[in-house]
Amino acid sequence: MQKVFIASDHGGFKAKEFAKICLNELKFDVTDLGTFSEESCDYPDYANLLALNLKQNPNALGILVCGTGIGISIAANRYNHIRCALCHDENTAKLAKEHNNANVLAFGGRILDQNTIKNIIKTFFVSKFEGGRHEKRLKKLGECNAVC
Repeated sequence: MQKVFIASDHGGFKAKEFAKICLNELKFDVTDLGTFSEESCDYPDYANLLALNLKQNPNALGILVCGTGIGISIAANRYNHIRCALCHDENTAKLAKEHNNANVLAFGGRILDQNTIKNIIKTFFVSKFEGGRHEKRLKKLGECNAVC
């Protein structure tokens, strides 16, 4: 069973709770890292927590949610082992996996409806990395982190 870590700030809390339902329906092993209410909190804390868990569980995947998905995806992508893709629809979710081998899905809890969230999650988790010409691009990401 695929392990999926999920986390959000207060702006993504309701969408995170809905996403957990979607993941459970798809039979994933879900671990909720918080937040656990709509009380104001800081998205970098939850991106950091998810990144730490993925470092310790390299075969796991993740979902991050904040109000727009922008801040939490920026925070997550500071880690070399994270390829977090901010997705707005099924197409971006599909391409995030096929072309970028994304291991974390991010979306905005305040900008997407539940039907769109459900479709994005399903698409992201059934899509597979194509490899090929995309491999060299991913390798360059690693090289940049080593040099920069």
